[in-house]
Amino acid sequence: MSALKAVTLMAIGSILTAGCTPVSTTPDTDARLGEAVNIIKAQQIINPDASRNTNPVAGIDGKAARAAMDQYRKSFGEAKQAEGKSQAISVSQPQGIE
Repeated sequence: MSALKAVTLMAIGSILTAGCTPVSTTPDTDARLGEAVNIIKAQQIINPDASRNTNPVAGIDGKAARAAMDQYRKSFGEAKQAEGKSQAISVSQPQGIE
């Protein structure tokens, strides 16, 4: 075999095997993948130890909360009923302007 053929075959073999190797072109980015998401999640947590707090929540009682929620839900039904009704608006021209 001639030297030219040997060099050509070695070059072709190197090119073919280089395509099969798992080489990352972004090793710095891959090492920090997901780091930004984890930082943002940590910044959004006000109290990381909240699950350890066993004190009951102080606030309004259940009856008052239910009444408030019922009134809140009812307000949306009244708004839809008002949308279907037409309202008349009278516009009058100020005196002295013609």
